[in-house]
Amino acid sequence: MSVRTLFQRAVGAVERWQVLDAPSYQVEHGVSLTFLLAGRYARPLQDLLHGVWLGHPLHPFLVALPIGSWSAAALLDGLDTTGRGGPGTAQAARTVVGFGIAGAVASAATGMTDWQHAHDEARRVGLVHAALNSTALALYAWSFADRGRGRAARARVTAAAGYAVVLASGYLGGVLSYRHRLGVDHSAAGRSPRTFTPVTRLADLPDGEPFGVDVDGVPVVLVRTDGGVRAVSGRCPHLGGPMAEGWLHRDELVCPWHGSRFDLDTGEPAQGPSTAPLPCYDTRITDGAVEVRRRATWRSPTAITTAEEASR
Repeated sequence: MSVRTLFQRAVGAVERWQVLDAPSYQVEHGVSLTFLLAGRYARPLQDLLHGVWLGHPLHPFLVALPIGSWSAAALLDGLDTTGRGGPGTAQAARTVVGFGIAGAVASAATGMTDWQHAHDEARRVGLVHAALNSTALALYAWSFADRGRGRAARARVTAAAGYAVVLASGYLGGVLSYRHRLGVDHSAAGRSPRTFTPVTRLADLPDGEPFGVDVDGVPVVLVRTDGGVRAVSGRCPHLGGPMAEGWLHRDELVCPWHGSRFDLDTGEPAQGPSTAPLPCYDTRITDGAVEVRRRATWRSPTAITTAEEASR
């Protein structure tokens, strides 16, 4: 049996393990309660941990710290064990293990914040991923304490065990990103239409309500406000929620699934969990017909033709 087949079978078993559903919902409720206790600071805290301010999920950014630190610790332990390291090698190893522990705590907070919105197989894989990371963190904390007590041999053993667990957990992290697409932009608008394409009549658009249309197989949402029409992608960047079923909040479009809010002019997220912008389209009105085209990356904000301008 190949390594690939072995890993795939292991992941498949985790994805089918429905016994994980009950504890996963309990953990999710615990995460939600934690933010609830934060009161009015809950939303800014969640946006901070999601990475809305960064324009990119914060979790993979922070994961590099424990992995890099513990990899360096493994190298330093190897040099110290073989006698090829200098007099400060053991202390350096303890220092980077400590950095890794701090980074693991921070990445765990961001990871749990992102995971609470996962569903089904992704939720199960994420729970096992978190359990493995917690195990690795405990092993490294034990190793860190032993290093301070002078128990170098046992500290190296627990660190080596923790590193093995980290590698297994990292594989599941890749599954979450590349198979289940957690943290990946789901709103890709495609490359169409390149030219203005009629999609509906202006008279058919309700005022102040999202209106879904299909443009060359791509879902697009039209919003008519103040005599103008704005157009954005019909899929939320977070997990692909149907934006046509959303609503307006202070001139921002709200995703009906997890509450992400987007500026209608720029598509930038005003509130997470989405960290990626919602693709926007240029619009114009010709003979009463609303036309849209994909926006070039350099065009900002959206080009909007109002009904009054079209009649001139």
